[in-house]
Amino acid sequence: MKESFLSVGIDIGTSTTQVIFSRITIENSAGMYSVPRINIVDKSVAYQSEIYLTPLLSETEIDEVGIRRIVETEYKKAGVAPGDVATGAVIITGETARKENAGRALQAVSGLAGEFVVATAGPALEGIIAGKGAGAAELSLRLHKPVANLDIGGGTTNIALFVEGEPVDTSCLDIGGRLIKLGQNRKITYLAPKLRELCGAHGVRLNVGESADSNVLIQACDLMADCLPAVLGFAGDRDRDVALLLTDHALETGVIPAHFTISGGVGHCLLQPLDSDFPYGDVGVLLARSIKRAFAPHWSRLLQPKETIRATVIGSGMYSTEISGSTITYSPHVLPVKSAPIVKLPLSTEKSSPDVFAAEALRMLSWYDLKSPVALSICGEKNIRFDALTAYARCVIAAMKPVIDSPLPLIVVIEEDMAKALGQALQVALPGKDIICVDSVNVAHGDYIDIGRPLMNGRVLPVVIKTLALA
Repeated sequence: MKESFLSVGIDIGTSTTQVIFSRITIENSAGMYSVPRINIVDKSVAYQSEIYLTPLLSETEIDEVGIRRIVETEYKKAGVAPGDVATGAVIITGETARKENAGRALQAVSGLAGEFVVATAGPALEGIIAGKGAGAAELSLRLHKPVANLDIGGGTTNIALFVEGEPVDTSCLDIGGRLIKLGQNRKITYLAPKLRELCGAHGVRLNVGESADSNVLIQACDLMADCLPAVLGFAGDRDRDVALLLTDHALETGVIPAHFTISGGVGHCLLQPLDSDFPYGDVGVLLARSIKRAFAPHWSRLLQPKETIRATVIGSGMYSTEISGSTITYSPHVLPVKSAPIVKLPLSTEKSSPDVFAAEALRMLSWYDLKSPVALSICGEKNIRFDALTAYARCVIAAMKPVIDSPLPLIVVIEEDMAKALGQALQVALPGKDIICVDSVNVAHGDYIDIGRPLMNGRVLPVVIKTLALA
């Protein structure tokens, strides 16, 4: 039996804003008399919007009304009502995420996007989503080699490294096509502070309000571009420049990608070159040429991406959602749950004594005011025995006592496939308590989780994990 649902992706970027609707299909692949085994079997684009310039009121403020108008317009064009959407993500990226009213801009559109759509941001998540949309995750799995994607947009370059289809590291740098904006007569109307500092350190003279020579602009783009092979481990001698431009940590795994893909607006200009130097009133085209030069010795590693300028919006619409099903326990009337922070116990603590388990979880739980749901994450065990299951239930009850004593639901997120058994044990011990127990979900401490309304006759819950959610 198959069932499909609609997902939305909304990407509010430094340069552009886009909306996409995707159709996600899930199927129970188990036999009639077997435990259900429900998986996502197909993802397809149902509708994609035109590409809009992101409306700004100033260099520090997003036009919230303009953003909302774009999203409303595209919903009407697609023939989709907010209630038709089961899941998805609203992503605010690049320099736009740093605007004074970024949080308000997210909230202005998140309510339009259905009952269960996350509003989230952060360079790690952006890089992963764009890498999946560009096809780098899929390529790493198919080729059995590490593949990095560089999503190069207007304000930032988000990098994600994939091994066997899974993200293993991310990085973000202030490298983008709109870090220099140009008016008439090539007069500089905006120069990003970090780029100004980088240019100054290398004797490249650029000033807001002055007309810029093309050769000087090319030098500035070369300085940015030369940092990218260095970040991937392809080249050295750029440590100081890379450190200056980093907005997030450098890649730390030590894994040098065998291949790479490039997406984003600048990636689009690189793979589909333009004759004009300044068609968008910025240095995006020049930066694309500089990047091609910087990667020339490593060009054989470059693979064709599935998407370039639409990689992030397609990633947010199609790849932000996981499912938890088959063996889950939940109280349906408390769903959906949005933005529940994760309390994740280290495995060593989980495997220690019940007292240590409870004490550490209570310590971490005390960081939250418990005015909204908080989720406990554990690894659990494969093929768990009854005595171990009851021990887990006792530990969870002791660890989550403040939640149990409150009106909030008890939420437990498990990596192993044991949510139904543990949930039932908790229901027996806590009659009348609202409980949500989901499994096959891998999260980290500091993540947030959204759990949607059930699908497939109640067998599946859509889940979105948010890393580095915008405060």
